[in-house]
Amino acid sequence: MEKPFEEFGCMVFGETEMRERLPKPVYSSWKKTVANESLLDRTTADAIAHAMKRWALEKGATHYTHWFQPMTGGTAEKHDSFIDPDENGEPLTHFSGKTLIKGEPDASSFPSGGLRATFEARGYTYWDVTSPVFIRDNVLCIPTVFVSYNGESLDKKDPLLKSMRAMNTAATRVVNLLGDKDVKSCSASVGLEQEYFLIDRNDYNARRDLKLTGRTLFGAPASKGQELDDHYFGSIPPRVSAFMKEVNQELWKLGIYAKTEHNEVAPGQFELAPVYTDCNIAVDQNQLTMDVLRKTAEKHGLACLLYEKPFEGINGSGKHNNYSIVTDDGQNLFSPGDKPAENVRFLVFICAFIKAVDTYPELLRMSAACAGNDHRLGASEAPPAIISIYLGDYIEGILNSLVAGTGSETAKKDTREFNPISGLSYIPHDNTDRNRTSPVAFTGNKFEFRMLGSSMSAAVTNTVLNSIMAKTLNDIASELEGIKYLQDVRAKALDICRDIVRTHRRVLFSGDGYSEEWVREAARRGLPNIRSSVESFNILDRKDTIDLFTGLNVYSEVELAARKTIHCEQYIHAVGIEVRTLIKMIRESVLPAMTAELAFYGSSVSEAGKYAPKYMTDRAEELSSLITKIYENSEKLDVLYAKKACKPMNSETGKEIYTEVCPLMEEIRSYINRYEMIASDRFYSLPSYENMLFRL
Repeated sequence: MEKPFEEFGCMVFGETEMRERLPKPVYSSWKKTVANESLLDRTTADAIAHAMKRWALEKGATHYTHWFQPMTGGTAEKHDSFIDPDENGEPLTHFSGKTLIKGEPDASSFPSGGLRATFEARGYTYWDVTSPVFIRDNVLCIPTVFVSYNGESLDKKDPLLKSMRAMNTAATRVVNLLGDKDVKSCSASVGLEQEYFLIDRNDYNARRDLKLTGRTLFGAPASKGQELDDHYFGSIPPRVSAFMKEVNQELWKLGIYAKTEHNEVAPGQFELAPVYTDCNIAVDQNQLTMDVLRKTAEKHGLACLLYEKPFEGINGSGKHNNYSIVTDDGQNLFSPGDKPAENVRFLVFICAFIKAVDTYPELLRMSAACAGNDHRLGASEAPPAIISIYLGDYIEGILNSLVAGTGSETAKKDTREFNPISGLSYIPHDNTDRNRTSPVAFTGNKFEFRMLGSSMSAAVTNTVLNSIMAKTLNDIASELEGIKYLQDVRAKALDICRDIVRTHRRVLFSGDGYSEEWVREAARRGLPNIRSSVESFNILDRKDTIDLFTGLNVYSEVELAARKTIHCEQYIHAVGIEVRTLIKMIRESVLPAMTAELAFYGSSVSEAGKYAPKYMTDRAEELSSLITKIYENSEKLDVLYAKKACKPMNSETGKEIYTEVCPLMEEIRSYINRYEMIASDRFYSLPSYENMLFRL
């Protein structure tokens, strides 16, 4: 592509195409629908569908689909062609407004958590008018929500949209009360940084564990890891650069502003980051990004690993969720401005975020919970499982001064001259440094939630963030309403901020989140430390959680119960797949290789007799011991998991699997890793960490 940006958005039926292709009254009606000011009538829907169909056919599309995000965490689609027979049996392209707005996929096999019986197959998809329609692989994809026959949410997007509406209402209330009456709406702006690994496709195909579970269930560390930090921000390998170029081209066609790409810390690890956009669109685009990464990798003879911890002993991968709130006229409510100590609105929204996070830390932890993330959180390269907020000395100093009543004098901005390069007269200086060990860090005009796992949908995290902010802002608005004069409103707002900081300052932490000292300090402060995903799911049926979500009309009580059931089932199934895969690899690859190698050394020792070198006898003894340990423990694992799998798939069973099955898997891993360290290539043929991580 000689001019790559000329095709930007060419596969998106967005606002530009709609403005050009729709009659002005139809376009205006759609805009009002997007702004939630009116409902889309049938005539308008038919006009939009007709224009959309013509555009799609011009682009070579043959089918359309309602593209939705079920509780599997991925995306789903059912393709229908545009062709229908006319009255004479001749082909006719057809796409109506009814078809655009509503679909009916077979819903019977998607996770429902008991919301309906297995034989109740009917489910509905409804167009999300705020998210652009796009073409992918000659299919017109219509972003939708997915609900049951009775209207219960069966997906991750419907609650997200409801949370966005709740947050919009609450934030707009507060902004208006603080004096800006012209603001009509507020939206969450999100940027999702995506980390991933790339390995050679042949290595991937040779590892059953990578193909079936997403991670290596064993593997001795390479002689070199990430200790030299030489991969981070290094020169991108040519093979990877070619891959990234095609990824960017595909994302740009889909209207995704892929902005930043670089080598990450671990060997074979990389990152891609887009420009921020509206919350639900950011989630949609991240799902598309993961799909593009995987499919483009295949074309380049690579495999893209999105699992949180595919390799033991080196950094895992996250999906950093950068969150801010922006008004309809473009004001970022987390932006400090030139004088943050005097910026009442900024102080209110920062304090609201602090209160929200400290009030609902278990919910945020749950939003980043999956079996894969259990291997990453707290593993000395990712945020700990303890929720805390890093503000930086300057902003935290302003809040402390506010509480102390000393004004801004004790919270002076760093004005030291910073000009390391001669000839540069102006170098902007940020209000705060970054703390990469913090799970929630303020980074200038947004909060970066760093706990989310790389393979996960960002919908749940942003549903939680929107909801807890909506609840907190509504509480603040209720205290401000009824005050007659603006100066009194602002004074009351500062009193509310002081109270929030006094009550919730325990969640503020600026030190090393990886340290054991912080674990002890967090316990002293009373901050929860939920180490396993399956334990975090228990928050979903707690009364304060139910009150939060039902009060905002984001989830019903039965929808929350269903999600707890689904999360527990998915966790248990994920570990079960790992158990079966590990046992199969041991029986078919590991033990045969070890047995052959033991036979070789045994034969050599026998032939040499009393002249056999000590290393031969020692090696034979070690191999024999390792074979016994691996065999006995793998058989024990098989029996243990079978017993657990017979129990109800609930959080109690999941906790037993986490505390009994997972440690046994790690013990078996240690024995296989030891064998890999002494194995001969003549007998052991599975791709090693060295090959997988450094072949590129």
